[in-house]
Amino acid sequence: MSDLKIGDKAPDFTLATDGDGEITLSDLQGKKVVLYFYPKDDTPGCTKESCSFNENLSAFNKINTDVIGMSKCSVKKHNKFKEKYGLNFTLASDEDNDTCERYGTFVEKSMYGKKYMGIERSTFIINEQGIITHIWRKVKVPNHVEEVLDAIQENSKAA
Repeated sequence: MSDLKIGDKAPDFTLATDGDGEITLSDLQGKKVVLYFYPKDDTPGCTKESCSFNENLSAFNKINTDVIGMSKCSVKKHNKFKEKYGLNFTLASDEDNDTCERYGTFVEKSMYGKKYMGIERSTFIINEQGIITHIWRKVKVPNHVEEVLDAIQENSKAA
């Protein structure tokens, strides 16, 4: 379990993405990045969260911010999910779980008394220099995207 905190350098990664692409976090320096981890494509909470990011994409673009969604789902599943909901941002596939581990988002969960390992819904804002400026863990979907947008806009005003 990672104990990343605000002010830490965001762990770099290179991962496969939807559309058979690839993304490397360090290639995005000079832009802000919202990196959100979600459990699974095309499930109710994950769909709602992803669609909410998508609906606010123009606001993120205006403040020089890329949005990246990440789960353990395959590129093939990401392609279907993205197409089904018209998502216009990158979905990264962490099938080997390395990035989720380094960000501390792969945790023991419990449902109906059964314990299992899975992705904890989490969001990180990474600044233009690759430093983590905000962390949300155990994210509740309603109003989360607005909170993230507000946090970036506040930081932009303060800079």
